[in-house]
Amino acid sequence: MSLPVTSVLAFVMAGWFLVLSARVIVVRRRDRVSLGDGGNKMLNRRIRAQGNFAEYAPLGIILSALAEVQGANVLALGVLAGMLAVGRLMHGYALSFAGVSTVGRTGGMVLTLIAIALLALMALWAGLAG
Repeated sequence: MSLPVTSVLAFVMAGWFLVLSARVIVVRRRDRVSLGDGGNKMLNRRIRAQGNFAEYAPLGIILSALAEVQGANVLALGVLAGMLAVGRLMHGYALSFAGVSTVGRTGGMVLTLIAIALLALMALWAGLAG
């Protein structure tokens, strides 16, 4: 079975994860910090952006795949996958690139949490209806 929505979502998420990871690696190498953040606030923000992404993105991808494989509405699934991607991009950008951006962090988390909640409901609904 083909999973086009989840495939695009996973592609976008993987790309963004690589960007966030590279930003951590650059500062670690430059400042010679092997573990932790070495007291470097910029490195701490970049580590948290990468870590937070790694904590939320996989669940969204899994829920998308579950809903899609069970025949959920592709348009609705695409909207929710888009919400999740935008939320993760906003949050990661606010933490890793911006100085202080509560709007990006808060907006990104709100979009992420709403998308995950609705993807979970969609996966449940599709599973029970199938």
